[in-house]
Amino acid sequence: MLEIMVAAKAKVALIQMKCSPRPVENLKRAMAFVQQAAKKGANIVCLPELFQTQYFCQREDHALFDCAEPIPGPASQKLAAVAKKSKVVLIASLFEKRARGLYHNTAVTFGPDGKQISLYRKMHIPDDPLYYEKFYFTPGDTGFLSTETKFGNIGTLVCWDQWYPEGARLTALAGADILFYPTAIGWHPSEKARHGKAQHDAWRTIQRSHAIANGVYVAAVNRVGHEDGNVNGNKAQAGD
Repeated sequence: MLEIMVAAKAKVALIQMKCSPRPVENLKRAMAFVQQAAKKGANIVCLPELFQTQYFCQREDHALFDCAEPIPGPASQKLAAVAKKSKVVLIASLFEKRARGLYHNTAVTFGPDGKQISLYRKMHIPDDPLYYEKFYFTPGDTGFLSTETKFGNIGTLVCWDQWYPEGARLTALAGADILFYPTAIGWHPSEKARHGKAQHDAWRTIQRSHAIANGVYVAAVNRVGHEDGNVNGNKAQAGD
């Protein structure tokens, strides 16, 4: 699903997509959505969290570290190229292999010229049933950043960061006019009927609170559909 919102100085596109077990397919679909958004007038495009795979943190599996890659790397190079081709600012959440044994959940931002202009590593890492992120990700060390673009100053955070006021506050104080939250969040099917309404209301309330308290726009984009966390193939760039 493609949704376009109008911000103060720019059109913002949030790519809310269904992710398959096939990384190559997801990357290609995401790039096609970016181009579609640009044709509809978007200036800034944001993809959902870890969009190259289904949400794999539902289990602890050492084999899944093979899905990570360095930045810059094959996937980020393709995303940089589509940002340049589409002439948009592009925010993409990637599973970053920084060094042997050191991995991050990273939001990288590319400018309309295809150059990397920002890299933010997720600071708040959850560890709950079906959200075993501490098994995979080291907390970020970039601090909370505001990045100047021709379409305004933007700040990138990632998913679980959105439950904490400090990240939004510090990013806004750094100068950001729009806060972006690439997200992968949902319900367990057995809990939705009982807790879904309250959980959704709490999630929406905290997003609004960031905007109200800091006088900024907030753009949070999720994925859609049911996922069991399967990943077929261990390299997002394989099979091209």
